[in-house]
Amino acid sequence: MSEVFDKLHMYFQLPSVRYAMIVGLLIALCSSLLGVTLVMKRFSFIGDGLSHVAFGAMAVATITGITNNMLIIMPVTIISAVLLLRTGQNTKIKGDAAVAMISVGALALGYMLMNIASQKGGRTSSNVSADVCSTLFGSTSILTLSPADVWICIVMSVIVVTVFLVFYNKIFAVTFDENFAKATGVRSDMYNLLIAVVIAVIIVIAMNFVGSLLISALIIFPALSAMRLFKSFRSVIICSVVISLICAGLGIIVSILAGTPVGSTIVTADITVFFIFSLLSFITKKGR
Repeated sequence: MSEVFDKLHMYFQLPSVRYAMIVGLLIALCSSLLGVTLVMKRFSFIGDGLSHVAFGAMAVATITGITNNMLIIMPVTIISAVLLLRTGQNTKIKGDAAVAMISVGALALGYMLMNIASQKGGRTSSNVSADVCSTLFGSTSILTLSPADVWICIVMSVIVVTVFLVFYNKIFAVTFDENFAKATGVRSDMYNLLIAVVIAVIIVIAMNFVGSLLISALIIFPALSAMRLFKSFRSVIICSVVISLICAGLGIIVSILAGTPVGSTIVTADITVFFIFSLLSFITKKGR
């Protein structure tokens, strides 16, 4: 056991490992805050669709040689969040069809562009596969974050948490009873749009860490786990945050010790906690 702690102590002397832990915990915090709202409003599909859009935007940034790919990924993902919400609510293309159309289209387009760019650049197909795998499932190494990445994540996380706290009552209102909220004068469309934009921001800052295909799990699973045992909105959010932070920290530590991909390890921890909470919920109900 002491060898494990010695190994962890040695790794955490490295700045890049500390960066990974900071970013991982911040992403977990932001994801869990709005995950409850997405699940209860049945907006879970938005996270999945936007993650694929972010992949397509990253492919465009890669082939155009833009140094700071956030300049493309962030605005494209936010615009897609707005379009996805409007398309799902106000046109003949309903939410699930809009997500399928946007997510699959962006995923296919992104992969095609990366292949075309690799062929022109003379890179082998194995390199393309590695790039795509890293983008979709997260980097296999946690030693890839720069100080700039950490500061971007900190700033974005502060914005997300501030928005959530400032508009907590409004988010609560549109989450539980949107029609009643409208009747009381709450501009529910605006707050739904705010939720979608914040989720887009979370997806962008989480993409390099856990990969575009795993972001939805990071958002949804802690909320689903918390809802197994708790009923009030505040309790579910607090529990979701705690679960998300614990799973993120544990996932990073296990990935360090076992050499597994960070994103997959964190999501595996989230899935494990979900089954544990489901079992506890079943035992609790049966005991009553």
